[in-house]
This record gives sequence, C-alpha cells and structure tokens, in this order.
Amino acid sequence: MLQLSGFLLFPLTRNEYDMSEQHLKPVVRIAISLEGENHGSMYGRGVAELCQGVLTYGSLNAAAKNMHMAYSKAWRIMKNTEQRLNVVLIDRDGAHGSTLTEEGQQLLKTWNDINRKVSAYANKTFEKMYYGSH
Repeated sequence: MLQLSGFLLFPLTRNEYDMSEQHLKPVVRIAISLEGENHGSMYGRGVAELCQGVLTYGSLNAAAKNMHMAYSKAWRIMKNTEQRLNVVLIDRDGAHGSTLTEEGQQLLKTWNDINRKVSAYANKTFEKMYYGSH
C-alpha cells in the first residue's frame, strides 16, 4: 500500500486490470483527397458529419451546433474543403439555411459506403487474426 498526499493507493491485482473482459477493435479513418495530396483539408469524418447535419437539419449552423462546434469553424472547414477538393458541397442560402449539392450528396453517400465496408472488413479481419490466434 502506498500513501500519496493523504490518499491511500492500493496496487491493482491481476483481475482488476485484466483486459480479457474488454474487447479490442480496430478504428478506421477514411479521408478523401485529391490524388497525390495527403495533407491539408480533406473530406473525412468531420466533414461527413457536417454534411450529414446539413442534410438532416437544413443548415450548416444547426449542423455545427449539433456537433458542439462554432458556426464560424464549421463554415471555415467546409470552405477550405470545397476549395482544396475543387467541389461545391453545400448551397448556402443565407437566413434560409443550406442544402447539400448533388455532388455533396454523392460524396457523402460514397464516403459512408466506403467507411462502412472498410470498417466491417477491418473488424472481421481483426477478429480472425487477433482473437483467432489466442
């Protein structure tokens, strides 16, 4: 037993930190960029969440609020991504909100499909390779 600043610390027994009760899983991060570029603004999880929010709530401001993000940050992220990828993701209509462009909808659907498939493959492969070997 150790004492530190008035607190008693008891060493953990093997059972208290045994990870056999926990289940490991891979985390996959998908990003879409221009060919040959792998830095700067890309279409990743954050942009996909903002686009989904625009689709769901009808405005970038509401999408940002739902993500606990300042509107100015969301606007900057979308603007930088659009410029970097040379696509228009959302149509902004001032006080009337925003909508996803056709290209924005297609990119969101494609990103979601790829993310879902790659994550499923990674989970299946990890289960087989890691847990199958124990």
